Amino acid sequence: MKTTKIMAHKKFQKGKIDPRIYGSFVEHMGRVVYSGIYEPGHATADENGFRQDVAQAMHKMGVTTVRYPGGNFVSNYDWRDGVGPVKSRPRKIDLAWKSIETNEVGTDEFMKWAEKNAIDPMFAVNLGTGDIKSAVSLLEYCNFPGGTYYSDMRRENGREKPYGIHTWCLGNEMDGDWQIGHKTAWEYGRIAHEAGKAMKLLDPSIELTVCGSSMSSNATFGEWEREVLQHTYDCTDYISLHQYYGGQEKGTAAFLAQSMDMERYIRTVCNICDVIGVQRRSKKKINICFDEWGVWEIPNTEVQESVENAPWQIAPAFSEQIYTMEDALLFAGMMMNFLRYSDRVKLACQSLLTNISACIMTERGGGVWVQPIYYPFAMMAEHAHGVVLDSLSDGPAYQAGGFDEVPVVDQVVVYNEEKQELVLFFVNRSEEAAEVETDLEGFAVIGEVLESMALRHPDRKATNAIEHNRVVPQACSNYVQKDGALHCELMPLSFQMIRIKAR
Repeated sequence: MKTTKIMAHKKFQKGKIDPRIYGSFVEHMGRVVYSGIYEPGHATADENGFRQDVAQAMHKMGVTTVRYPGGNFVSNYDWRDGVGPVKSRPRKIDLAWKSIETNEVGTDEFMKWAEKNAIDPMFAVNLGTGDIKSAVSLLEYCNFPGGTYYSDMRRENGREKPYGIHTWCLGNEMDGDWQIGHKTAWEYGRIAHEAGKAMKLLDPSIELTVCGSSMSSNATFGEWEREVLQHTYDCTDYISLHQYYGGQEKGTAAFLAQSMDMERYIRTVCNICDVIGVQRRSKKKINICFDEWGVWEIPNTEVQESVENAPWQIAPAFSEQIYTMEDALLFAGMMMNFLRYSDRVKLACQSLLTNISACIMTERGGGVWVQPIYYPFAMMAEHAHGVVLDSLSDGPAYQAGGFDEVPVVDQVVVYNEEKQELVLFFVNRSEEAAEVETDLEGFAVIGEVLESMALRHPDRKATNAIEHNRVVPQACSNYVQKDGALHCELMPLSFQMIRIKAR
């Protein structure tokens, strides 16, 4: 097979990596909260009922930011139900997931968990059944110092200082007809602008994210962004993108090519943002908040059926997907897009943190284990910091999934000047080994490779469900440094990271 040749030059940089791209998402859905992050009485539970075994796995994963409380859940959620004495909180119907919400965990409990775990919170307000008044009152509760109705309510509930929550989402997936309070682009654009305007009057320091399309295949994609941004451009800082990919039945080649659809999605939305900016004669740049993303293999009909067959339960177990080695490769390719577009993608939230389409799985009253998708996230979150180089690649490609040119080797090169470290990430989409030659122009390579880790299993359908350490990264020495270049033979269907000391 022809060698993939990559050229990366120190002077040609794509963008600085925002650590908030290493985010996750906690929604009141299934077992994400209850018996996920929170389980009073568990052997590892802290004084607030949160599982410390989960917290430890999250720390090792490198999560920086968590979006809360939804998701579809937020569009019929009254935040007031989740504050005050727990015993007096009402049990409410959650229409999104046909469950019973106990409201045992709400704003204050989540913030205790976030602060203890050094998590930067990203809160969503309800613009489905909610309104401008409810959005502003939640911001007042969280961020206003005191002396007003809602800020004093927070103080009475035991929190004297304001939380100072910086990032806020104006609703969730309002383009989707499955959403409670679904709106047209015009309807949503108007309320999002007015809610955002009012919130920034109360706290000008906050950043706001408006809803973009909930998937790239939506019929309204493109036109939705254009209409919404026409209304909200002056008050918003980010537009959100959501995307899940599945369909292993398409075959491995087409399945792994889907990360290219995600790349096209990001590029298209950036272009729409810039066109609206030019039309408005604005110097402001709207960036991307990719606040829901992941691999989703369970058909939505099955999800709905599992909810319909046993409705109105507390924290029912559904959509608890088990990921394969093959899924981990698509997941890695999707995540590498955030690095590749680091000049515009400033926040991202892998969905979800525990149990549903999750990196971390829990057993009620039992242990915790991690899925194959956990490892690409953890490696990038630990080592992909600094700037992304605008690397060029020339190598073999294949045709699949509607794309004429799918590179066999997907690649991203990161330079961490503070650590004087180059970090290379590769996904080999081929069922055969792939030769890669990377020229590192403008760098003085210091010594030998620091670390080389690969995630690979001979069975692409292998999971960690039964044998929890079946698919894990392994050190490998499949590389040679020669004449200022790094030569590597990537294993079939693998994800690999190589770290090199350089200045």
